[in-house]
Amino acid sequence: MREKIKSTALVLLVICSLVQSYFLIYRLPGNDPVVKTVNNYVKTENMGTELEADELLYPSQITVHLGNNRHTVFYPESTFYNLIYSRLKGRQFDGFQRYPVQNINWSEIRGDQIGLELEFGKGVPVELLQKVMQIAKDPLFEGESISRLLIFSTETEDQVRVFFFSSRGDVVYEATKADLTVQDVKQQSDFGKDWVSYTMENGYYIPEQPIEMVETTLLTGLFSTEQMQSMFFDPSITRYIREKDGSEIYTDGRRSLQVRQGRNWINYTDPAAAAVAGESSPGRNVLSAIDFVNQHGGWNGKYRLDQNEGAGAESQTVVFQQYYGSGQYGAFPIIDQSTFHYGMISLELRQGTITGYERSLIYSIGDGSDKKVVQLAGGEKLRKKLELLSQESVIKRLYPAYLPSLGEEGLKLTPMWVAELQNGATRILP
Repeated sequence: MREKIKSTALVLLVICSLVQSYFLIYRLPGNDPVVKTVNNYVKTENMGTELEADELLYPSQITVHLGNNRHTVFYPESTFYNLIYSRLKGRQFDGFQRYPVQNINWSEIRGDQIGLELEFGKGVPVELLQKVMQIAKDPLFEGESISRLLIFSTETEDQVRVFFFSSRGDVVYEATKADLTVQDVKQQSDFGKDWVSYTMENGYYIPEQPIEMVETTLLTGLFSTEQMQSMFFDPSITRYIREKDGSEIYTDGRRSLQVRQGRNWINYTDPAAAAVAGESSPGRNVLSAIDFVNQHGGWNGKYRLDQNEGAGAESQTVVFQQYYGSGQYGAFPIIDQSTFHYGMISLELRQGTITGYERSLIYSIGDGSDKKVVQLAGGEKLRKKLELLSQESVIKRLYPAYLPSLGEEGLKLTPMWVAELQNGATRILP
């Protein structure tokens, strides 16, 4: 009897020892193991998807020039946008020559000639454009960043001219060898003949009729602080700090993760990050930024490379803009606001290494049930709004976008006209 009690006690002690060891190794209830993998960052499951570079590099819009100051504009994911862009991606561009941008009257060409214009926002490095278009390698402009591509045919000459505009704004590169014919350009410009008519005024385009967009409310989820923290730190050496404004900071002594709970926003910084061995370039830096997002949160929707500031300098800022929509109406950017951060992923790089990373904790899990088609003003009604705005500053660009707002039912996306001003400000037209 005494031996049975001793045996039972011994078994219980062994079981207790095993349970204790399990707790020590796996740190229950948090399930964050002390034993880490070789990779310092733990990839969190069930967050965003991974994207390739070519899925993030596309024009913000394609403008079709029809002559006699008639134009139309196609937006990403719309049928004719996809058709034009897919055809151009298969064409060859070679034989580059450089000219000062002021040598040619570009407004006159856009107004009088038949052609196509692809806008790439604040600029895409040539080495990245070569990943999505058949652009020959040429030392003359391979270090450039391109803001737009203009293709047109002239009435007097049976030829097509192709120009790549530098984002610096001072030079333009002509591809003197492009396998495009006058008939190619005419066929693609014909897509715009029966579409909404736009007029170019002061360098931007105004639709003469209202344009249609889809207003909707997206169902959303929220990445947890624990999910984001686990991607950057070893929990066993992480310190927690709570700021007076309610934000939370997690740090391992070198890196820090600031979580603004009220704004559902994170800001990760690694100021002491070591530079990557080898030569860095604006294009490689963008690819590094894409890889970093793939490994640290992924992409919760459709995004486009929107900003590539400081390219060529020691520090570089890379911003990806989120888009929503598809099909007949197209996809449009979601505007990030100072009062409600959503719609962009921003990264800071120094000599090719990520030193800063900002993004929203909110992600979409699908459309709600309240989709409806709405109209944005065009013609004289829109001109009156722009006339008031132009008293503040010169308008550089006008485009349709979504204004996001978070409510109990989800993330509401409201269509709006957005104007970019010469003074750097962005204004949403009421």
